[in-house]
Amino acid sequence: MRSLISKLMRQDFRTLARAISYVENEIDGYQELLKSITIPNQIPVIGITGPPGAGKSTLTNVLTSQLLQQNAQIAIIAVDPSSPFNLGALLGDRIRLSQHYNNPNVYIRSLATRGSLGGLCDKIIEVVDLVKAAQFDYIFIETVGVGQSEVEIAGLADTTVVVLVPEAGDEIQTMKAGLMEIADIFVVNKADREAANRFVKNLRLLVHAKATDTWQIPVLKTIATQQNGIEQLIHQIHQHQQINQSKPRQLQLLSHRAYQLIQRHRMQDIQLNNLQTHIHQQLQQETNFNLYQFLDQNYFQ
Repeated sequence: MRSLISKLMRQDFRTLARAISYVENEIDGYQELLKSITIPNQIPVIGITGPPGAGKSTLTNVLTSQLLQQNAQIAIIAVDPSSPFNLGALLGDRIRLSQHYNNPNVYIRSLATRGSLGGLCDKIIEVVDLVKAAQFDYIFIETVGVGQSEVEIAGLADTTVVVLVPEAGDEIQTMKAGLMEIADIFVVNKADREAANRFVKNLRLLVHAKATDTWQIPVLKTIATQQNGIEQLIHQIHQHQQINQSKPRQLQLLSHRAYQLIQRHRMQDIQLNNLQTHIHQQLQQETNFNLYQFLDQNYFQ
């Protein structure tokens, strides 16, 4: 264990990949591994999220290229849809990141959602902490494009970048309750398209109402395929990271992660199929089945 942790802290990619697999598959000893690592919480975790087709992978790709010019060491966690056959990640979207695969300063890992509805996978908190232990300068999490339910990233990332396209202008009102509520930075990608300026203007009016004493949510225009607007985006990420080191924000993020881990731990012995079988048995035995009595007697003790 000590040797594995030592290699992990030296950014041995094979060791990191093995450690992530241990955690994903809950191999014996994975909990001891997690308890033994040192987690530097000052490493920025940047979530890239948004609806399908917004250009999240391309934007992550060019952000990585720009930061590599500053000698940064970068980890990219790309959460993909799951294969219906083996629950593994469908890696098609990773083609856009192929130019960085052999770069010794970039680590790329695809994770499968495995049925999770929030755009992430159920072991994402642990995986991010393992990557933090490997001492990268930046950690990017690119989520599945699943629309409004993709809000889990706000409880994990220090900075959440929501990527939209000009055509989303007609959907702003319906998006308020989801993606619109979690953004620390808005990026209107493919800004060379028609109606981009009007969309940006409307979006800035919308976020103006959410301004706080410490942060005014920026709305940036990018053309990721031409690397336009990327330097300004990096600048805004750095600006937000400075604010984000405040204790209240860190406390909020850590508390949210702790809540998720506790919730998962306490639910680990509850399986929906078993619950359905148990309820079915009770329905056969009782004419007037009371769900609340059933839960109180069997699960709430």
